[in-house]
Amino acid sequence: MDALFDLSGKTALITGASRGIGESIARLLAAHGAHVIVTSRKIEGCETVAAAIRQSGGQATALAAHIGEPAAIDALFAALEERGIDVDILVNNAAANPYFGPMLDMGLDAYAKTADVNIRGYWYTTQQAARRMKNGGAIVNIASINAMRPAFGQGVYSVTKAAILSMTAAWAKELALKNIRVNAVLPGLTDTKFASTITQTPQILNMILPLIPQQRVAQPNEIAPAVLYLVSAASSYVTGTHITVDGGFLA
Repeated sequence: MDALFDLSGKTALITGASRGIGESIARLLAAHGAHVIVTSRKIEGCETVAAAIRQSGGQATALAAHIGEPAAIDALFAALEERGIDVDILVNNAAANPYFGPMLDMGLDAYAKTADVNIRGYWYTTQQAARRMKNGGAIVNIASINAMRPAFGQGVYSVTKAAILSMTAAWAKELALKNIRVNAVLPGLTDTKFASTITQTPQILNMILPLIPQQRVAQPNEIAPAVLYLVSAASSYVTGTHITVDGGFLA
């Protein structure tokens, strides 16, 4: 294993890690030596991913947490402290997008859920993790190409992802002297359950694919390597920026 990407002795907390991009990130970081904390709303999915990682020879712990609820985030970090687990790496990946359609028709409940998870959840999880990073650390926020180019039907989701980029820069500046680096990854359209409204609707998908130079949808394991880079020693002088993984969509 290349020493630059060796995460041995590190603990990585990954939210929304029971499937999709989060699961791929958890598996990849574990394969590079990290003890991964697999967290999502439902413990069953977390346990399934953690068990698969352990079967492959990696280290993994499953803990449930709803990132849209501050009390659940508090409970998550309390559970880690009870186990004597320090966090060296945080990947804010959990996201919500309960509504697809015009913002004119969006209800306040859907708006609140989207913002509570995608903005407050990222901010509060970062705050709690950073307070506990005793010897520095790395934080990666999973944003979206929608942060740069809002998508129809995903207006508020796009706004929250743009906020994540600003949040990334703000945390990066504030935490730099604590030796904590904060960066973001902007995935393009990826084959996940989260994006199934788009990927499983031919009429929508056929409009989007011609806009992607590679003319295909990404797989979750194509997003994870960007995260590995940003949490590893290979990116030791990289903070406050983002990597776009989108098949050329924003080019």
